[in-house]
Amino acid sequence: MAPSLTETVSLRQAPKATLRTEAGFNKENLIGYGEAYRHEDELQGTDKQPPASYPNYLPVWDNETERYPPLTEFTHVDHGKDASPNFPDLFPAGQEGVVDELTPIIGSEVTGIQLSQLTPAAKDQLALFVAQRKVVAFRDQDFASLPIDQALEFGSYFGRHHIHQTSGAPKGHPEIHLVHRGADDTSGADFLASRTNSITWHSDVTFEKQPPGTTFLYLLDGPLSGGDTLFANMAAAYRRLSPEFQKRLHGLKAVHSGVEQINNSLNKGGIARREGIQTEHPIVRTHPATGEKAIFVNPQFTRYIVGYKKEESDYLLKFLYDHIALSQDIQTRVRWRPGTVVVWDNRVAAHSALFDWQDGQRRHLARITPQAERPYETPFER
Repeated sequence: MAPSLTETVSLRQAPKATLRTEAGFNKENLIGYGEAYRHEDELQGTDKQPPASYPNYLPVWDNETERYPPLTEFTHVDHGKDASPNFPDLFPAGQEGVVDELTPIIGSEVTGIQLSQLTPAAKDQLALFVAQRKVVAFRDQDFASLPIDQALEFGSYFGRHHIHQTSGAPKGHPEIHLVHRGADDTSGADFLASRTNSITWHSDVTFEKQPPGTTFLYLLDGPLSGGDTLFANMAAAYRRLSPEFQKRLHGLKAVHSGVEQINNSLNKGGIARREGIQTEHPIVRTHPATGEKAIFVNPQFTRYIVGYKKEESDYLLKFLYDHIALSQDIQTRVRWRPGTVVVWDNRVAAHSALFDWQDGQRRHLARITPQAERPYETPFER
């Protein structure tokens, strides 16, 4: 298999091609930036909102004084590959642990298990279980209360930490990606003034040479209701296609770009830790632990199909995006509650936040994002 092409692109340089329907839009429009961030309001609260529950997780944008170098490739070990399929350490007999399927196709909710206490064998099984169920919500977790170094140590078991190219992060911990909209931040109304909805289906940072795999997102503060996250099973989306259409997708590659995300950050007064890159990935990728094939494109980061004319590329990508967005029978919705840690496999699941809560309430989450292998494709099998 030929290696994927990665191209470094100067900041603010336009990509070679874009989908007109998503030009200039980025999910970070749903996340507060430094220009809208009021640190004292987060520490002390406002007339309408209490102080932040976890001030050690409040974002800063000054962890670095210089640009980071490009990310280098590394050998990733997928711990789910050799894990016991019966999950004896993750769900030991005789101990509390309740698994509730959110839907038959995707998603589970687990209570009675503390992630921070898992043994290495249980972590291996966690990676496999999440790969199979695509997204799992673990309730009543202590993650948010752990020292940040300890939470990062847990995450490092699953791969090298990804450092986001633009997001705010806790002071001294750029490995943590923060999803943060502060108290009394009402800019969401401005965002929806130009769009009819907030749905942004994507897999995280797919423009990287080695995008994330097993990913952890945990709630710090949330609105009274709303702000849920939607997830879609991209392996099921592949299986729903006809064999002939599956065959047509095999061998195709698409360019994923992180340039627009950087430019969006700079235009809003944010930061850029690295130069933007564009990377080719197969449209169909294979999961190393389950062997499943999954669609690997998304409207946030995918720009065009290599070797196709613009109209051809736009047409095929739009079909795939519509297929993912409209297939509600391969989707699930996770509601955030205090103490929730959501674990998903970024290789075989896409997701979208929902901006539907009462504007002005704080929404604050932390993501630990271990990188995985370079996406690869195995031969088509009917």
